[in-house]
Amino acid sequence: MAVIAMTREMATLGKDVAAGLANRLGLQVVHHELVEHDIAERSGLRESEVHRFLEGEASLLTRWRINQKNMSRYTAQEILELAAKGNVLIRGWGACYLLRSVPHIVSVRICAPMRFRTRVLMKRMGIADPASARREIERNDAAHNGTMQRMFGVDWMDASLYAITLNTSRVPPEDCVAHIARMCESETFRETEYSRAELMDQLIMARVTSMLSEHFGASYNVIGIDAQVKNSKVTLSGAISDEHVIADIVRRVRAVDGVSGVESKIQYLAFTRRI
Repeated sequence: MAVIAMTREMATLGKDVAAGLANRLGLQVVHHELVEHDIAERSGLRESEVHRFLEGEASLLTRWRINQKNMSRYTAQEILELAAKGNVLIRGWGACYLLRSVPHIVSVRICAPMRFRTRVLMKRMGIADPASARREIERNDAAHNGTMQRMFGVDWMDASLYAITLNTSRVPPEDCVAHIARMCESETFRETEYSRAELMDQLIMARVTSMLSEHFGASYNVIGIDAQVKNSKVTLSGAISDEHVIADIVRRVRAVDGVSGVESKIQYLAFTRRI
C-alpha cells in the first residue's frame, strides 16, 4: 500500500502533483481539515485554534494556552495513524520528518524558485503587484518553517528529510507525478514485513507516550519513565517510589492498541524516613 509524505512550498503547483498522484495510484490525499479535526479532538481545542497554531498564525495568547509538547505528540500520532492505514498522500504537518525512517514511505519535496512561485501566485490569486505576491510567499514560508522548528526542531528545507526533491519550474507536474509513481512502484519502496513493523513500532510508541502523558500528566515527566518499542513489545525503564504507580503504568501500557507485550524494568525506590 503506497504511502507518500509530501512537503510543498506555496505556489509550486504541488496541489497538481498531489492530485495527479492520487488519481494514478488511487491514494487518499489528506487535507489539513481532516488532520486538524482529529488533533482538535485529541487536544480538546477548537479546530480554528489548531489551524492557526499549525499554520504559524496563532496569537501570543493562543500560543501561551497551547502545550507545545502535547501538540507535537498529537500531531505525530495522527500522522502515524494515517500512514498505518496505507494508500494515502499526507501533505505537510511534518509528515516527511516523522516518517523519514520508514523504508517503504516515499518522502517528497516540491519546490520552485521565487520568481516562478510569484508568477503562479499572481495568476492564481489575481494579484497585480509582484512585490505583494512575494511578501505573501515569504510570510508563508517563514510561518511553516517556524512551526516545524517549534514542534520538531527541524528545518523543512533540510534535503536529508526527502527521498526526492522536484523543482516544478524545470519538471512539469505531470512529469513529477510520473517520477514519484515509479518510485512508489519500485522494489526499493515496496512494503515489507520489516518496514511495516518499523511503522507500527513508531505508532505504538506514539500511542504509549500519549497515554502516559494523558493519565500521569506532569508526574510522568518527573518520574522519568522511558519506553522503547520493538516488534510491538514495550520495554519500560525508570525509577518510581510508588509500587501502585508502577503496576498502573504497566496495566495501562498493556492495554494500548497494538501492544503485544510489556517488559517492566522500572525500579522501585523504597524511601525510609529518618528520625
